Amino acid sequence: MNTHLLRNSIYSVLLVGALAIIAFGPAWGRALAQVTFSGAVSIADQASVIGALSKGSGSFVIDHPLDPENKLLYHSFVESPDVKNMYDGVVTLNAQGEAVVTLPRYFEALNTDYRYQVKGITAPAPDIHIKEEIENNRFTIAGGPPSAKVSWQVTGIRHDPYILANPIEVEVEKGPDALVEKGEYLFEGYTDTFKYRIVSYWERIVGYVKDVWAGLLAQFDR
Repeated sequence: MNTHLLRNSIYSVLLVGALAIIAFGPAWGRALAQVTFSGAVSIADQASVIGALSKGSGSFVIDHPLDPENKLLYHSFVESPDVKNMYDGVVTLNAQGEAVVTLPRYFEALNTDYRYQVKGITAPAPDIHIKEEIENNRFTIAGGPPSAKVSWQVTGIRHDPYILANPIEVEVEKGPDALVEKGEYLFEGYTDTFKYRIVSYWERIVGYVKDVWAGLLAQFDR
């Protein structure tokens, strides 16, 4: 028998098995594979994620508007423990010192638990307030000087079907179902004796393939 061909065939079977484990194997309590990147990854086009995206930090980066040839400009994301959406704008009050602000048609379908901020721009407005809260995707500002400009901000908490079915758990115990086990760390700096010991599923699969491969070779070498 051609030993080289046999070994390649066995390797192919093991590789298919490893891929099946990645996709379907519940051996480590996962229905889908988890991939770990230990270095920088760049995507030069659009990227979409169906599901939750977790990160240590986040920002946008663009060519610097004032020096695009020599600098980059970074801005950090706005973070919150809530799944919060933010809307803002500027409106001019009418002769009665009031204004109706119209929000997107989907606002109430997407959001609940509203918060408001209003502030006079062109004139002091100590009595400015929300006269009528959000209803039919609009709210009313009142109590300001006639014809004054007013800055407003509204936030809402998502209550769409996806987020209700997949709520964000803010505090999570480390363990088998988390990103790391207890005693392991995502980032350096928590203890003086820190060791970075995140073991990826791919590394576990490689170990499994090596063990099976070694066992099969031992059988053929007898």
